[in-house]
Amino acid sequence: MNMRLDSLLQSAAASAFEHCFGSALPTEQFSVQMTRKEFAGDRTIVCFPLARHSKSAPDATAEQLGEAMVAGENPVIGFNVVKGFLNLEIEPAYWSQWLMGEAAEAEYGKKPADSEPRVMVEYSSPNTNKPLHLGHLRNNFLGHSVSRILEAAGHSVTKVQIVNDRGIHICKSMVAWRKFGQGETPEASGIKGDKLVGKYYVAFDKAFKEEVADLIAAGKSKEQAEKEAPMILEAQEALRLWEQGDTDTVALWKTMNSWVYAGFEHTYRTMGVEFDKLYYESDTYLIGRDRVLDGLQRGVFEQTEDGAVWVDLTEDGLDRKLLLRGDGTAVYMTQDIGTALLRFQDYPDLDRQVYTVGNEQEYHFKVLFLVLGKLGFPQAERCHHLSYGMVELPEGKMKSREGTVVDADDLMEEMFGIARDIAQEAGKLEGLDGGAQREVFERVGLSALKYFLLKVDPKKNMMFDPKASIDFYGNTGPFILFNYVRGRSILRKAEEEGLTLPPSLSKVPGPDEMELVGALHALPDVIAEAASTYNPSLVANWCYDLTKAFSSYYQDHPILAAEDPATRDLRMVLTHRFTRSLKTGMHLLGIALPERM
Repeated sequence: MNMRLDSLLQSAAASAFEHCFGSALPTEQFSVQMTRKEFAGDRTIVCFPLARHSKSAPDATAEQLGEAMVAGENPVIGFNVVKGFLNLEIEPAYWSQWLMGEAAEAEYGKKPADSEPRVMVEYSSPNTNKPLHLGHLRNNFLGHSVSRILEAAGHSVTKVQIVNDRGIHICKSMVAWRKFGQGETPEASGIKGDKLVGKYYVAFDKAFKEEVADLIAAGKSKEQAEKEAPMILEAQEALRLWEQGDTDTVALWKTMNSWVYAGFEHTYRTMGVEFDKLYYESDTYLIGRDRVLDGLQRGVFEQTEDGAVWVDLTEDGLDRKLLLRGDGTAVYMTQDIGTALLRFQDYPDLDRQVYTVGNEQEYHFKVLFLVLGKLGFPQAERCHHLSYGMVELPEGKMKSREGTVVDADDLMEEMFGIARDIAQEAGKLEGLDGGAQREVFERVGLSALKYFLLKVDPKKNMMFDPKASIDFYGNTGPFILFNYVRGRSILRKAEEEGLTLPPSLSKVPGPDEMELVGALHALPDVIAEAASTYNPSLVANWCYDLTKAFSSYYQDHPILAAEDPATRDLRMVLTHRFTRSLKTGMHLLGIALPERM
């Protein structure tokens, strides 16, 4: 049972085709799909592309191929043809053997660890001038999930973040704190460090807008006013002083960033995400600057009269891009070049980097990968921008400058509260003490949040509705958790009754079991596709389909009270494979499943 069904059928079809038509075709030309629910069969081979090799009509090709496959040594016991689609019926004994063989393996669905090249996945990548918000939640959950999916697909994965700890943004918070802070600290105020720094970022913007309005009233144009406002001039001067290593400026920068890091760490723990290594833009921008200057000397880049360094990408279908300002200061691209090159240096076996960044930065990454290629890094063409859409709320878009973002900590706490209320109403916390109850509604709340944000294709914008996400019915995290707990409860009860999983099955799965069996069988393919497309929604929706199949099966088929021991054994095995495979799938989403609810 070491050959997956679809591969087995491809080989069998290739052999049968050569026998029937005298033409040897590669196995990959035989496309195998799940049979559509409205037709009889388990797997379907698409015969339209085969017709030009068989010199027969697609339906006639399918008929001959089906007859030959039934006669051959493979698990096909019957077939039907719908136009050019060959629907194959698999012998039930195959599924029994599979349930007790491949599906029983502890690491079912996963490829051997480190069997594929090293991949680095970057996610989170926050600015140090504000706390994490709802958009960061989607970013972190995506990056963390993709990391686990790639690991399950055999890759060695290094999880990193780049902390945007330098630049005009943090200087704005620093200027505002100096002006308005009166020495305020997280300890003295009782405000979480990242939130305190974010408070002064908002204060900067408010004061800046007032200054701009005053200058416009005094006769300046809006553009002039925004350039000449004292607040922005102070922020620019702070950035210049920082890059020059001014003692006081650097000291304040270090202090305020330390407040932010402590705040971030608390949020990450609550999220359930982690990193293997942190990079800081304050360390990488100089590396980028040196590489840009080296590229200039080698003629890869060009310099304008004002001293600025540019790269010309017009032949690549893009435009010219600034890499260094005339005064020698770095831009975001300079930093990202330095960061990428440092990572290749830190991990010489690194095959590619995956950047989890919103879709507004798609052009930026096209430029970055092209520049890395021009600097001589062959891995550049394998780097990938995991571009994702924005998260909106029913109230509309968030704006960090105006302080209208949905704070990540607040949202998670709100989710825990909703979970507690719903669980209490549904009577799902009875018999649990206070600590156990807290653990349950935190897991329920976090699973609802993660699942809701991950079940949507990353490329799509999405609307997040907290209450809809936490429903115990429908395509939600809590629905999946509830059915997992139900399955685990059945298995615990079986153990209490002295029942154990059988070493073999004397009863084969029938039509009633096949939806559940089919969903279980799909796991390795789902993982492989999710890894190749960097798309956790494929795993999320597989988890839902699997859970829905089990829930439906459970409603109509008693497990432990089955009519005979052979049926009970089959249903116990199905329940066991369901819970274990579901646990694998939800783990890939970063979701921990409770044993009791």
